[in-house]
Amino acid sequence: MPQELTAEQAAALLNRADSLGIPLGPGQPPALLRALGVRQDWTDLRVYGALLAVGTELFSRPGVHYLSGFFGPLERALRDMGADIEFAAADFRRFGPLLERQSPRVMTTVATPPDADGWCSLSLHAGGTIGELRRAGADPGRLLIVEVSDGYPRTAGFGEQHRHALHVDEIDILVRSTDAPLALPGGDAGPSDVDRAIAQHAVAFIGSGATLQTGIGAIPNQIATLLAEGDGGGYGLHSEMFTDGCMQLHRAGKVTNTGKGQYDGVSVTTFAFGSPDLYKWLDGNTDVAFLPVEIVNAPEVIGANNDMISINGALSIDIQGQVVADTINGGQFSGIGGAEDFVAGAGLELSDRSLICLPSTFEKDGVLQSRIVPWFGPGAVITTPRHQVDVIITEYGAAELEGRTVRERGEALASIAHPQFRDELLAAAERASNGRSPVR
Repeated sequence: MPQELTAEQAAALLNRADSLGIPLGPGQPPALLRALGVRQDWTDLRVYGALLAVGTELFSRPGVHYLSGFFGPLERALRDMGADIEFAAADFRRFGPLLERQSPRVMTTVATPPDADGWCSLSLHAGGTIGELRRAGADPGRLLIVEVSDGYPRTAGFGEQHRHALHVDEIDILVRSTDAPLALPGGDAGPSDVDRAIAQHAVAFIGSGATLQTGIGAIPNQIATLLAEGDGGGYGLHSEMFTDGCMQLHRAGKVTNTGKGQYDGVSVTTFAFGSPDLYKWLDGNTDVAFLPVEIVNAPEVIGANNDMISINGALSIDIQGQVVADTINGGQFSGIGGAEDFVAGAGLELSDRSLICLPSTFEKDGVLQSRIVPWFGPGAVITTPRHQVDVIITEYGAAELEGRTVRERGEALASIAHPQFRDELLAAAERASNGRSPVR
C-alpha cells in the first residue's frame, strides 16, 4: 500500500539535484507541482513534460531545467521571462520511448481516488507516460507519486490489456487533493466567418461512416457543429485528443464506432482537454477508451481505420506543399504533437484523406500577410514534408496536392490564397516548373 502524504511532504522527497517526469497537460498533478514550486533550494532539477496546464513557480526557480515536448501558453510565457526551458522535438508517439531513455528518478501523475478494488483511473491522460509510471513504481530505486482528487473524471481503457489505471500496490506515495482539471482556455470563443467557410469546405470530404481525427480550436469545433447538424452519421472517432467537438458529435447521435474495423464500439483517444462540461460527460463514460499514445498515434494503426479523415491546422505553407505548424519565424510556438503521425497514417490508404486547414492571411503591424507563400525564408522549420501533404483548405476552397507536380501544387494553392497574393504565387509556381527553384 502507498504511503499517504501531503503535497508539501511529497515535494520534500525530491533531492535538490534530481529528475522528474510529468504527463502532458491534463495529466499533471496540480497540488504537487505547486508544492514543488514553493521550494527554492534546487541545484539541478531536470523536469521532462509537455503542454503545462498548472500554474506553479517551479519552472521559474533557479536550478530547475524544463525540457518540453510541446509548448503551450505557459511554456511561451516562461521562455519570454527567461526561464531555463528548452524544446525537445518529437512526434507525440515518441514521447514514451524518449521518456524511458531518460528514466527520471521520480514519476508523477494525477488520478482519481482508489475504487473498491484499489484502482486509480488515470482520468484525462494516457499519453506517453503510462509505461514509465509503472516502471517507476516497480523500481525500488525510483519513486512514483500519484495525486488523487474527486474533481477528476473516472475514465476507461480498452479491456484488461489496456487498463487505464494504476493499482495502489504500484504506487509509492499517494497525495490527496481537491483540485479539478484546468478548463481549456478560449473554449467559449465562437467561430469567425473565415472559420465557418473553412469548415464548410472541409465537411465536403467527410462521408457517412468515416473515422475522424480532429484537434482543438474554432475550426475543428465548427466542423463538428456542421457534422452534428448535417444528414450524415455513423462516424467513428480515433483522435489523439478528445474535445468538446467530439462530445458534441456523440450527443447528436452521429458517432456509432461500428465501422472502423478496429476498436469497434468505442471512441479511441489518448487525452482529453476541454470544458468542465466535457469532463463531467466523460466521468464513468465507457463509450470512450483512453489508450497509450504509441497505439493511438501509430501510423499503421491510424491507417487501419476505415475511411480515415485526419483534420489538422497549420500556420503557413509554401507552394511546394511544405507545412509549418509549430513555429513562427523559427521560434517555437507549439509542438509537433500528433500532426505528423496522423498525416502519415491517413496517407496509407487511398480512401483516407488528410485535411490541413488554415486561414489564408494574418495581419502583422496592420499589414495583410499571406499564409501561403512562394518559399520559406531562412530559419523556417518544416513540420510536415511536402510528399505527405494531401489537402490544404482555406476560406477560399480546397487544394488537393497529392500526386501533383510543384507547378500544379503552386497553381492549386494560389487558387485558395487571398486574391491580393495570387499573382505572386502563380509566378513562383511557373518558375518552379520542370524542377526549377521558385526563388527569384
